[in-house]
Amino acid sequence: MKHLVCFGFGFSAQALAARLARQGWEITGTSRTSQGAERIRRLGYEAAVFEGEQASDEVRAALTSATHALISTPPGEGGDPVLIQHGADLASAPNLEWAGYFSTVGVYGDHGGAWVDEATPATPLSQRSKRRVAAENAWLELDTPGARRIQVFRLPGIYGPGRSAIDQIKSGRARRIVKPGQVFNRTHVEDIAGVVEAAIIRGGKHNIYNVSDDEPAPPQDVIAYAAGLLGVPAPPEIPFEDADLSPMARSFYAELKRVRNDLIKSDLGVELQYPTYREGLAAIAAASG
Repeated sequence: MKHLVCFGFGFSAQALAARLARQGWEITGTSRTSQGAERIRRLGYEAAVFEGEQASDEVRAALTSATHALISTPPGEGGDPVLIQHGADLASAPNLEWAGYFSTVGVYGDHGGAWVDEATPATPLSQRSKRRVAAENAWLELDTPGARRIQVFRLPGIYGPGRSAIDQIKSGRARRIVKPGQVFNRTHVEDIAGVVEAAIIRGGKHNIYNVSDDEPAPPQDVIAYAAGLLGVPAPPEIPFEDADLSPMARSFYAELKRVRNDLIKSDLGVELQYPTYREGLAAIAAASG
C-alpha cells in the first residue's frame, strides 16, 4: 500500500490527502499538539504529534512504512525542523520513494514586474524567503540511498473554499487595496493537489516547479470580481499608503513579479482546473450558494 506522511496538515496537504485517500492510499498527518492530531484522526487519517523541537517516536514509526513524504511546515531561524529532527530517518526510511517540499515564489524576490520561471535565480528579499531558499537546498541535497526523488513546489497565494475573496466579501473583511502596477499570482488549492499528484504519479524530469495560475492580477480586481459574483457592491478602493498593513503583508507588496507555470504543463502534463482567479472564484461562489 502507498503511504503518504504529511509533515504539517494544513489546507494544501489536506487537499492532496483527500485525493490520494480516494485511491486507497494510507495517509498520516502530523500536528504540533495532541488535540491537532485528534482532529486529523476525526478526518479519517492516521496522525502523529511532531512539535518540531525534538524528534517524534510516532513519526519514526510512520516512516517505517512511508512510501511518500510531503513537507509543508515552514523553516525556523535554525533551519528546517523536519530535516533537523528527522532528516536521518527520512534518508534511511526503507520504503520511501519520493519527498515533496512546499516552498514559495517569494524566493525569487523582486523583479520589477518581469516574468520569472524555475531557471530564474533565487534572490529573496525577506528573511523568511531566505530561510526558504536554504531549506529548498537542504532538501534537494538530502543524502538518500537508491533512486529516490525529491521535488520542490514553489507556491504563490493559495485560495480555495473557505479561504478566498468570496469568503472575505461574505464576512465583510474584504478590502480593495490599490498599489498601481501591483499584481500577484495565486493558485487554487485543488490545482496544487493536482500538480503534486501528477509529480508523484508521472515523475517529471525536474526537481523544482512553480505551481501558479496563468494570470497574475491586481488584488483589487480579484475582490471586485468576487463581489460581482455575489451581486454586491465592491468595497471602496484604499490606496496602499493608507491601508495600515502589517509588516508581513506590506512585505508582499514590496515584491513585483509575474510567475510562469509552463513547466508543470510541459513536464508533468498538468491542465489547470482553475487557470485564473475567475474560474476559481466562480466555482467557489456556485458551491457556496
